[in-house]
Amino acid sequence: QVQLVESGGGSVQAGGSLRLSCAVSRATVSNYCMGWFRQAPGKEREGVATINSDGITNYANSVKGRFTISQDNAKNTMVLQMNSLKPEDTAMYYCAAAGRGGYCSSSSGVHYWGQGTQVTVSS
Repeated sequence: QVQLVESGGGSVQAGGSLRLSCAVSRATVSNYCMGWFRQAPGKEREGVATINSDGITNYANSVKGRFTISQDNAKNTMVLQMNSLKPEDTAMYYCAAAGRGGYCSSSSGVHYWGQGTQVTVSS
């Protein structure tokens, strides 16, 4: 069973930065489509950023230019660098992975989820 463990969440003031990491075990990160999703209270889970096995990245319009997704194949981890954070970025952030037959552009295609890490941005 693939395991995903997030770290790096916390509280920050608007305009600040946070770096989320997702440690992957029992799978090779470069063989999966990996992504970050977030869910705020009372809202549906939404995709934030994805990176596929070819290294192609995709971002939600709301985070383009502020967030950067990357993967470290040597450490088998995925990272989300979040800059210029806004209060509306406040949510639980989840690491996600989709293997063969799945896709990470939508939560319905994800095979594996992490437990989530809270990000809180104050104004």
